[in-house]
Amino acid sequence: MISQDTIVALATAPGAGAIAVIRVSGKDAVTICSPLFKSIHDKVLQEQKSHTIHLGHIMDGNRMLDEVLVSLFKGMNSYTGEPTVEISCHGSTYIQQEIIQLLLRKGCRAADAGEFTLRAFINGKLDLSQAEAVADLIASDSEASHKIAMQQMRGGFSNEIKNLRDELLNFASLIELELDFAEEDVEFANRDQFQELISRITLVLKRLIDSFAVGNVIKNGIPVAIVGEPNVGKSTLLNALLNEERAIVSDIAGTTRDTIEDEITIGGINFRFIDTAGIRETKDVVESIGIQKTFEKIEQAQVVLYLLDASIMDASTVAAINVEIHKIKNQYPLKPLLVIANKIDKLEASQVSYLQDTIENLYTLSAKKNIGTEKLKNTLLEFVNTGALRNDETIVTNSRHYDSLIKALEEIDKVQYGIDNGLSGDLMAIDIRQALYYFGEITGEITSDDLLGNIFANFCIGK
Repeated sequence: MISQDTIVALATAPGAGAIAVIRVSGKDAVTICSPLFKSIHDKVLQEQKSHTIHLGHIMDGNRMLDEVLVSLFKGMNSYTGEPTVEISCHGSTYIQQEIIQLLLRKGCRAADAGEFTLRAFINGKLDLSQAEAVADLIASDSEASHKIAMQQMRGGFSNEIKNLRDELLNFASLIELELDFAEEDVEFANRDQFQELISRITLVLKRLIDSFAVGNVIKNGIPVAIVGEPNVGKSTLLNALLNEERAIVSDIAGTTRDTIEDEITIGGINFRFIDTAGIRETKDVVESIGIQKTFEKIEQAQVVLYLLDASIMDASTVAAINVEIHKIKNQYPLKPLLVIANKIDKLEASQVSYLQDTIENLYTLSAKKNIGTEKLKNTLLEFVNTGALRNDETIVTNSRHYDSLIKALEEIDKVQYGIDNGLSGDLMAIDIRQALYYFGEITGEITSDDLLGNIFANFCIGK
């Protein structure tokens, strides 16, 4: 995993563009690039100061490849913590590959996925949770996911964990010291202060663990299934929410044979809406497959919108709808279910009131006339607890961190049990050491090559 090679990769997105940036990092980065760069002012790149930019040409012998800007970072003063050269060239894919191939011939190696950030971690420029936040920042596609990734990359999460670990480590040292004086029955660790620390750690861990539910939603978005009988306006609602003609709309029942998905951002949170085939008894084989997919999407969704046609509601259909709603609630008791009466533009006010009185927690709208869709968006946003986000609290989004926090809390609970039951220091010391281990896993103070390989393999090449 840890190589002393000088590595090179395209740091900007692949493909043609206005400019491209080629990153070279390693102990020989400046030495390799210097003879290939001809400054317009006859400067020798190797003799220039760190954090300077130079205009010139990349030369392959007597052949000029491109006019470029070269950014120079010497010593530890770079993203990776080692000498780095970044070449800003024109964005032609041909030029990009010619420069990269030249650098490979002159002694560089093609960088692996995430290798620049891996080197930043190894050289102490980032801890492991900050390094993982770099990948989250690159992948962020909403205001909320961007905000969390920035907060974690700046060290908000890792600082909180590090402070807890340092305090616990201090008490662990005192308890370990007591073991050396067991015969004298000396107590170095104040048990009241120790109890206060364990209580505080427990509260922080529980808060961080609870935040994962929100963090996971923010990071991955919320899948919302739009279901109901054929021709109730599911596709029209999808189009209204997306503000575009994404799904085919027709008066013919059973038009939607497959699921249609698209995303929008509401209040900084991504929602993925899934328009499904209408649920009904049918002998059409293709439509039956679509209906089967509908139930699969309900399984996957975090929120279900059950749509009904308000314009055809009477006492008998309302009774049937209530039965169907209870079936879905019983089948998926933990899923939020919003029952929505569509096409209210065709009803009198008294008819709308009747439906609201006879169907519990009914939402009313007209997808076609775009009446009530904004209220629906705000209601969906209420399913996400954005309070922690607004208050800049630390939110856990990484499943690896979540797993380590769960395990750390289990060990802290064992320590609390030891305090409550007056267990000896040597028994508590074992659980404290294990809790410290799981804290260290998060920040990278305890790692393995396998762990690092799994994390950085998910990065893009060039970062």
